[in-house]
Amino acid sequence: MFRRGRRPVRPIVRPIVRPIVRPVVRAVVAPPPGRPMMAGQQNVPPALRRANELMAAGQYAGAAEIFEQFARGAQVRGGPRAPQFFLQAGRCRILAGQVPAGMVLLKQGLSILAGRGDWPHLQNASQRTVAELNQRGLVAEAAEIEAYLQQAIPGGFAPAGPAAGVAQPRLLPTNCPDCGGPLRADEVEWTDEYTAVCQFCGSAVRAE
Repeated sequence: MFRRGRRPVRPIVRPIVRPIVRPVVRAVVAPPPGRPMMAGQQNVPPALRRANELMAAGQYAGAAEIFEQFARGAQVRGGPRAPQFFLQAGRCRILAGQVPAGMVLLKQGLSILAGRGDWPHLQNASQRTVAELNQRGLVAEAAEIEAYLQQAIPGGFAPAGPAAGVAQPRLLPTNCPDCGGPLRADEVEWTDEYTAVCQFCGSAVRAE
């Protein structure tokens, strides 16, 4: 006879229940419509940053070559910043002691503004150019620019201060945070009361 043995006790295996992990979806807040990109969001060519660094370091000849390349390229494309690049290349040539080459570039920048009928920017740029030439003792060259502007600007060239009752522009950083170019309130485009567009790289910069 066979003795009935006890059945082996099997351990109870409970299924492993893993918690459900839901992906975290972060809300993306879009900028208000019509507002430009702020500084740091513009895709700035490294060569442009390099040109501004060279100019700030007093290496004017090297900076002039880069600015002139940007100027020629923008002129071929009909880019809006071609005049500013020509003017900056001209300043660098003059600072490097290459006055005749600098004068050619300065006149090219001013003539593009005149051809576009951009009288406010032409007036501001011409006043600054004449003042800078006089400060460097280039009196004959300053008179040459004045004579050109007498014919280019309707009503002639007349240095003018701020008009009475016109609000003064807000304070901008000395240099663009993106490309390092100098910022001047009378040369930039203002999109609203507090936002200006860099005349070199197109980045929006907040004013105080």
